[in-house]
Amino acid sequence: MNVSQLAERYHAVRSAIPPSVKLIAVSKKRTVQEIQALYDLGHRAFGENYPQELRDKQPQLPTDIEWHFIGHLQSNKIKYLGAFTRLVHGVDSVKLLDALADRAKGEGRIQDVLLQVHIAQEETKHGFSQDEIRALWATDPAEHWPDLRICGLMGMATNIEFQAQVEKEFNGLHTFFLELRSKGPGRSYFKELSMGMSGDVEQAVKAGSTMVRIGTAIFGERG
Repeated sequence: MNVSQLAERYHAVRSAIPPSVKLIAVSKKRTVQEIQALYDLGHRAFGENYPQELRDKQPQLPTDIEWHFIGHLQSNKIKYLGAFTRLVHGVDSVKLLDALADRAKGEGRIQDVLLQVHIAQEETKHGFSQDEIRALWATDPAEHWPDLRICGLMGMATNIEFQAQVEKEFNGLHTFFLELRSKGPGRSYFKELSMGMSGDVEQAVKAGSTMVRIGTAIFGERG
C-alpha cells in the first residue's frame, strides 16, 4: 500500500465533490490497514458490502468510524451488522424492513435506513418500484416500523457508457425523492439521496445526490 498515492487519490476525489455531499469510501475487500490509512487522512465514513466482513473489521478499527452498509442484504445476515452500523443503504423489500425493525427493537434502538429504488435497466439490480414505495408511504411507515427511521432513498444507475441514460435515471430518482419528501411522513429526517459511484459520480452530484459511494477512485484497483 502506497500511502502517498492513497492520499493523492483521496484528496482528488474529495475536492471534486461539493462539501455538502457526504463521501462514503467503499472499503469492501480492502484491508484493515488500508482503511486505517484513509482514517489517518481524516476520513470517517466507510461503506461495506458484506455483513461478515463488516463484523470482522469493525473491532479492529477506531470506534468513531461511521459505518454504512451499502450491499444487497439478506434477512439472515442482519445479525452481523451490529448496532455500530450507522445507515443501511439498500433496503429493498418489506421483508427486510420487518427483519431490521425486529432486530432494532430487540436491541432497544432506532436503525436508520434508506429505501433502494430500482432505476436501472438491469434486472440484476435490486429495489422497490416507485409505486411500491408510494403504497408504503400511504400506510405511514413511521407508524408501521417505529424502530426504523427511513432517512431517504438509494439508487444505482444502469452500468452503461450512454451518459444521457444515467442522467435520466438519476434525475428521475431525485424527482421521486422530492415527491416523497413533500408528502411526509418523517420529513425532518427524510433528507438523504444516496446515488453515484466512481463511474457516475459527476452525474449523480449534478442530479442532487447527498451521498456518493466511491471505492476504486480512492483505493485504486485491487491487486
